[in-house]
Amino acid sequence: MFQLPFPVRDANATGSAAPLGNLPEWDLSDLYTGEDAMELKRDLDWLEQACASFATDYDGNLAGLDAPGFLDCVLRNEKINQVAGRIMSFAGLRYYQQTTDAGRAKFMADLQEKITNFTTPLVFFTLEINRLADDHLDGLYAQNGDLARYKPVFDRIRAMKPYQLSDELEKFLHDLGVVGDAWERLFDETIAGLEFEVDGEPLNIEGTLNLLTDPDRAKREAGARELADVFGDNIKTFARVHNTQAKEKEIVDRWRGMETAQLGRHLSNQVEPEVVEALRNAVVKAYPKLSHRYYELKRKWLGLDKMQVWDRNAPLPMEDTRVVNWADAEKTVMDAYTAFDPRMGEIAAPFFSKGWIDAGVKPGKAPGAFAHPTVTNVHPYVMLNYLGKPRDVMTLAHELGHGVHQVLAAEQGEMLSSTPLTLAETASVFGEMLTFRKMLDGAKDKAQRKVMLAGKVEDMINTVVRQIAFYDFECKLHAARRSGELTPEDINDLWMSVQAESLGPAFEFMDGYETFWAYIPHFVHSPFYVYAYAFGDGLVNALYAVYAEGDDGFEEKYFDMLKAGGSKHHKELLAPFGLDASDPAFWDKGLSMISGFIDELEAMED
Repeated sequence: MFQLPFPVRDANATGSAAPLGNLPEWDLSDLYTGEDAMELKRDLDWLEQACASFATDYDGNLAGLDAPGFLDCVLRNEKINQVAGRIMSFAGLRYYQQTTDAGRAKFMADLQEKITNFTTPLVFFTLEINRLADDHLDGLYAQNGDLARYKPVFDRIRAMKPYQLSDELEKFLHDLGVVGDAWERLFDETIAGLEFEVDGEPLNIEGTLNLLTDPDRAKREAGARELADVFGDNIKTFARVHNTQAKEKEIVDRWRGMETAQLGRHLSNQVEPEVVEALRNAVVKAYPKLSHRYYELKRKWLGLDKMQVWDRNAPLPMEDTRVVNWADAEKTVMDAYTAFDPRMGEIAAPFFSKGWIDAGVKPGKAPGAFAHPTVTNVHPYVMLNYLGKPRDVMTLAHELGHGVHQVLAAEQGEMLSSTPLTLAETASVFGEMLTFRKMLDGAKDKAQRKVMLAGKVEDMINTVVRQIAFYDFECKLHAARRSGELTPEDINDLWMSVQAESLGPAFEFMDGYETFWAYIPHFVHSPFYVYAYAFGDGLVNALYAVYAEGDDGFEEKYFDMLKAGGSKHHKELLAPFGLDASDPAFWDKGLSMISGFIDELEAMED
């Protein structure tokens, strides 16, 4: 199955019109000029033939190939992946521009079905690789350096060896994948089609979530209550999607013999379960010194006895509420990137000038933000819903970091460029940190510095604390689903069980907040994705500490890390910086940066 990008978002997202300047739109013609493009038909015809001939030439024959023959097989497979990826990138990006357009949805679904049918005969490839003996593969690598480059790919494939099913069942699951995609599309279309009304104004989900960051507390409350009402009206649909997806996963995991629901994600992330557990435990242990402590400060700043959920992302009373137009946002991020290394600015520049960013909020457009790498012989595309808030500038810095990473990793080729989720957040969070530090250095006075620090702490809490709470919710959800169907109330209870623990005693929770799990796309599109955010934030905090200490040649080592894409394990990538994510103390280093910011905020109170 060829995975599409999906909207990545949290409840900090934004949404109402403002004088923002010229917002860029995607020019997808670098992929294809339209649905009826001759090049698209040509590529579909080529793909059908290439898949069929690949199966004819190699099915049952991998064990007999010499090193040059095996390399040729790998290169042909890589080309198939590239063409299929280009087709689905075009269909997926068009769909996310307007998810409520039935024609775009049909176009994407039809192409997904075609490509699934074309590629089903190729399922044998990974299955046969896993039947080869280690010493046989090692011998082939020793004979051919070009083939040895692909060892990390084979290592990832062979990590699934203990969980591999029969050839027939693997082909069946491959074919069945389009059915699972239908549930994801139902979720996307339901979310994009939700209608809200606050104070007589019709809004989409972006506009309503944006009210949660409004300076007017009454507007924040109205937005939160409208979200709760609309989620409540649709909760049976969301519960059905989650039940079905979780049950499907449980069945596949059980047949594969996977011990936990999370294991498949850990394998695809190339991260050991104990490393994720160490991260999770370190964050949960730190809740009192991070989120609990910060929200107690914020409660005082807001002059409240208790905070409600609509106060979590409220602007501070002393916060500058000015709108940042697009030109200023571009300059802020580009200045920060270029100051770190001019090469980073050069890589980022075409995103702004060549139609690689789609920034405006439009009816039917998918919510949130993402950077999609497309394929290595084109370029990435960034999607935003930009409304001029300081957080939107940080989102631009974040997604542009992904884009720079994807451009650099493309040198590895189609099969080696893809970065595990845990490392995929590195460049994005680092880009945010560079932009934040640049803005912090330019703070006019103590009050502005305080606002900036508080905003950064909130973003880091959303990235670390909130995402680990999401991860715990998913773990509980999938474990509970193994015992039977979950009612909406069951899922609500699981959600609330992690919210009070992670947010702390400063909060009360309104009736209806228990349904706010419903709109988080990660739970549906990519189960257990969320811990990658916390992993990336902790990793970047540790990396930035090395940079701030003046590590010799840091920039070159950093570029080498991004260029490596998915060709190296996290231990190899972090070793040049003297870091090791398998060391439990590593995560405490990252968390200490957040607590250090809170220390500074507390000191400002004196």
